[in-house]
Amino acid sequence: MQLDQTLGDDDTVPLRTLLNEAAETLAAAGIQDPTVDAELLAGHVLGASRGSVQAKAVMDARVPAAEASRLREVVRRRADREPLQHITGRAPFRSLELLVGPGVFVPRPETELLAGLAVDALRSSAEQQPIGIDLGTGSGAIALAMATEVPHARIAAVERSSDAYAWAHRNVEETGVANLELVQGDLADAFPELEGRAAVVASNPPYVPDDAIPRDPEVRLFDPAAALYGGEDGLDVVRVISRRALSLLRPGGLVAIEHGEFQGEAVRDILDADGWHATATHVDLTLRDRVTTAVR
Repeated sequence: MQLDQTLGDDDTVPLRTLLNEAAETLAAAGIQDPTVDAELLAGHVLGASRGSVQAKAVMDARVPAAEASRLREVVRRRADREPLQHITGRAPFRSLELLVGPGVFVPRPETELLAGLAVDALRSSAEQQPIGIDLGTGSGAIALAMATEVPHARIAAVERSSDAYAWAHRNVEETGVANLELVQGDLADAFPELEGRAAVVASNPPYVPDDAIPRDPEVRLFDPAAALYGGEDGLDVVRVISRRALSLLRPGGLVAIEHGEFQGEAVRDILDADGWHATATHVDLTLRDRVTTAVR
């Protein structure tokens, strides 16, 4: 059904009709959760929360034709597999709503596990101002989670990509945190002034093997390659992080590294070979290996 056939005498369209049409279009395009995306896109266009959109639909609310046209356009973009977060310009992460777009890796729900482990380690530290470091911060998600959830901590974050750094800088400014230092540079030699002082080093590095092309178009076509691919086995940057974190952490400090679901054993082997203690792999909400930790 075309939207111009559903216009009322007042030049409006039933929201429920728009949502049904959007969900059908997105389902045909292979979107995993078409109804969810349809509601979120409608909320983006209408300036409303997803819950408000659902309530309006139940109450048979109608949408002005101009906004209906805008919704059709963003649904078309999503059907072309442009990431939802690029369209809305936002990505939820724990308690945050981060600015994202072309040039930066979109934070995933599974990375909230990594952030949670880092936050818990900072909170359990006996130091008056524990130091947390995010190596390869991307959008700033992990660093900002640490900074906002542990306000007495001092957080440092580094990002090499100028595009991603710009997004992280915007997020730091919008969040307004005063306990986070963001720098542009290489994680391999970042923060020499903090060597031997950090309580936590966290990282979500590129870990996709070079020949393992992601299946999802949203990842393959839109996420920056530098944030995805990590060498022949995907673990080149993990090796760098292991060595750098040994220098940055104080005795008893924790390193936490995200990785692919089949890489837990290999990451533990890298950490064990470098002299780390108490290596352990943690599963995400889907029960897949996702983060490996170790103690300095």
